[in-house]
Amino acid sequence: MTMPFYVAPEQVMKDRAEYAQKGIARGRSLVATVYDDGVLIVAENPSRSLHKVSEIYDRIAFAGVGKYNEYDQLRVSGVRHADTKGYAYSREDVDARSLANLYAQFLGNVFTHEMKPLEVEILVAELGADGRPDQLYHIAYEGTITDEDRFAVLGGDAETIAERVGQVWQAGWSLDEAVRAAVRALAGPERTLGSGDLEVAVLSRRNGRRAFRRVANGELDRILGEADAEAEAEHAADDSAS
Repeated sequence: MTMPFYVAPEQVMKDRAEYAQKGIARGRSLVATVYDDGVLIVAENPSRSLHKVSEIYDRIAFAGVGKYNEYDQLRVSGVRHADTKGYAYSREDVDARSLANLYAQFLGNVFTHEMKPLEVEILVAELGADGRPDQLYHIAYEGTITDEDRFAVLGGDAETIAERVGQVWQAGWSLDEAVRAAVRALAGPERTLGSGDLEVAVLSRRNGRRAFRRVANGELDRILGEADAEAEAEHAADDSAS
């Protein structure tokens, strides 16, 4: 009778974490930040039909990075949970914190008990109402949940992108300013991202009960075009000064 190989639990957890991290790193990153009228989410995503950012409920949005089919299943489960809870109790009882806790428990159970962890990181954002602040919950592949108060970055290059966002982040900045800063942070110094490379959505207080809205290409072109014009003006001023 052959004996199975023994693998230390610490090594098993380490291997699973490395596997999940590699899968997430192969995907494109996203940035979420609060701005003067709500919450902005900017994702690098050239697909027009496979969305990384979606609406969950009235004032709640979902975003994911990593393996699309895995985080899209989480999105669908979140929509069903929110609809069921809102129908059984009331719409005001559906909140991002409880939804994020459920996601964290599920991801933690899969990471601990299943052979293969989910190769995803997800974000649950809620627009604050009645004087409450906006909420950003970042849930990692192993179930760790983090409550961010200014901005959140998901993806393989999160530390570098977060550093870029942190250098320029401003309290109460406008939508245009936030979009440009997020796009520059995602692109870095060696790339340029256009509207065709991006998926942008907001939770806005101006949109009423259904706060979620996608920033269409025409509006995004205007925002990014103004950024290009400002850069050209700066270059022209530098050339004239020299």
